[in-house]
Amino acid sequence: METALFLLVILDIRNQLMEVFERGPRDTGQGFSVPEGYTLTFRHAFLADSSTSNRTVLCFSLAEFIAGMALPPPDPQFVLRGTSAAIHTLHFSCGGPEPEIPVLFSGSETGFIHVWNLKTHRVDTALDGHGGKSVHCVETMGGKDRLLSQGRDQRICLWDLAEGRRAVTDSVFTEHVGFCRCSLLKVAQGRWLMATAAKGLEEVQVLELPSKTSVCTLKPEVGAKLGMPMCLKLWQLSCGSQPLLLAGYEDGSVVLWNVTMGKALSQLVCHQEPVMSLDFDSEKAKGISGSSEKVLRIWSLNEQQNLQVYKTQELVNAGISDITIRPDKKILATAGWDHRIRIFGWKKLKPLAVLDYHTATVHCVSFSDHSSPRETLLAAGSKDHRISVWSMYTQS
Repeated sequence: METALFLLVILDIRNQLMEVFERGPRDTGQGFSVPEGYTLTFRHAFLADSSTSNRTVLCFSLAEFIAGMALPPPDPQFVLRGTSAAIHTLHFSCGGPEPEIPVLFSGSETGFIHVWNLKTHRVDTALDGHGGKSVHCVETMGGKDRLLSQGRDQRICLWDLAEGRRAVTDSVFTEHVGFCRCSLLKVAQGRWLMATAAKGLEEVQVLELPSKTSVCTLKPEVGAKLGMPMCLKLWQLSCGSQPLLLAGYEDGSVVLWNVTMGKALSQLVCHQEPVMSLDFDSEKAKGISGSSEKVLRIWSLNEQQNLQVYKTQELVNAGISDITIRPDKKILATAGWDHRIRIFGWKKLKPLAVLDYHTATVHCVSFSDHSSPRETLLAAGSKDHRISVWSMYTQS
């Protein structure tokens, strides 16, 4: 009977243990549900049966409790090594027809862009175009032969990689010294918009590529005191509709801009610290942002194009470097200062997994663009010089 009761308790609390594993023995276990007549703490874990005189049936330490209940964490499908530097950005190009080889682009702290062959797990090409300065954004433009990279040398480079070439065909001098990644949006065949932090402290410049024609410069109202833009996301509701920009700022605000009008439509203070990363789901009109705080903030956009807080997700440890929603909009991944990658369900932001492999800050996460969901991968780049690659396929 006691064994059966013990198993019932285990099943009842099993799905509630993720945060306990990370908080450690200082946690009192508040907020966890335990069947009536039983008690659970995390200085020590014990079950108490009300039918006994001392109300204690089992008693064991937190370490023993976790060892008996925790499933072993998954391992990466494979790990890419050899950059000899911290990884600051990742981008997949896997959607081409056979026999095209899927690749992963990585940007390192020493200024190199490595092109990884995902069949051999080795570097096919190393590109050097940023004078040894950190590369913090890499994007493809209509295929893996056309590449955009952004570095701390204040340059955005356009590359031609067709037929084995490694040439920088053009570049844009941004005069911005921060870490804000540019954002690309395809608006027509062979035409893109690019948003990037500009020379002015609070300004964002929008250019058309490849012509480099200036579309607008987005300037907050006088006295707004937003600080520098920290992260950018260009998007549009449908092909041909007006392009919009979401920008996260140093003061913790997220601002929605109409690019065509050069006008701010809505502003929402989401964090008390600078917004480090954001992503947006245009289908659900819902976005998510992270900062150095111990929270993820989910916000929505109503029909009047006003931003409003939708939900707050508490985190165990502070610091989010990067956030990305998977293309099918079912899950999202975060890169943590605590060396961990966290997976959440996007619909309800339910914690699904903690991927604990890296030994230093995880700087970036990226989902692959495979045409088959079964082949979908998640890559994470870290200060520990490694790129972990995980299989993320689920049928749900």
